Amino acid sequence: MKRLSVLISGRGSNLDALLSAIQRHGWPISVVAVISNRPNAPGLEIARAKGIATEVLDHRQFADRKAFDAALAQRLETQRPDLVVLAGFMRLLTAEFCARFRNRLVNIHPSLLPAFKGLETHQQALDAGVRVHGCTVHLVTAELDHGPILAQAVVPVHPDDTVEALAARVLKMEHEIYPMAIAAWLSGQLMIQEDRIINRGEGAFPTGFMPCRLHPDLA
Repeated sequence: MKRLSVLISGRGSNLDALLSAIQRHGWPISVVAVISNRPNAPGLEIARAKGIATEVLDHRQFADRKAFDAALAQRLETQRPDLVVLAGFMRLLTAEFCARFRNRLVNIHPSLLPAFKGLETHQQALDAGVRVHGCTVHLVTAELDHGPILAQAVVPVHPDDTVEALAARVLKMEHEIYPMAIAAWLSGQLMIQEDRIINRGEGAFPTGFMPCRLHPDLA
């Protein structure tokens, strides 16, 4: 059984999608704990409702980012995760933290990296006039929104799109691709080789994983 620790800051929609996918597919994966840096994060209730241990590590109680990350790393080590999943965790992590969990730290970013790093990605996409947008699952490095790419999902950008409409389309694909990429990585279907992800086409357990997913409007 593979062990996951999940870090959140907000509503926990990707956490909910991950838990649902694990149950639906019967993957040998267990979310052992959910940690939030915000005491009132709605995602904590999602975890508690499913009997998952939760912790709050309020970043405001620490002198600086380094102290918070050191405490977070210590908590995670006690949980012995095979993978640490960032699911809407709105904190920049120090280089020391990223090195400590190298290749065991995964994130999903709401753009087709390397395009549109940082915040307000959907507005960035609309401002740039791109025809497609999407999301990227990647291993986390010390560089912001950077690291070996496990998977991407692509959505269309419509001429009359608003930020809200585009964000909803991307989020739907996040919920599809993030659990599948996590399962593929844990199963050994995906491997890292010279800082690039290699798809072996098979793993320890079936995932039905595709490294690039298209929104139905593009299929």
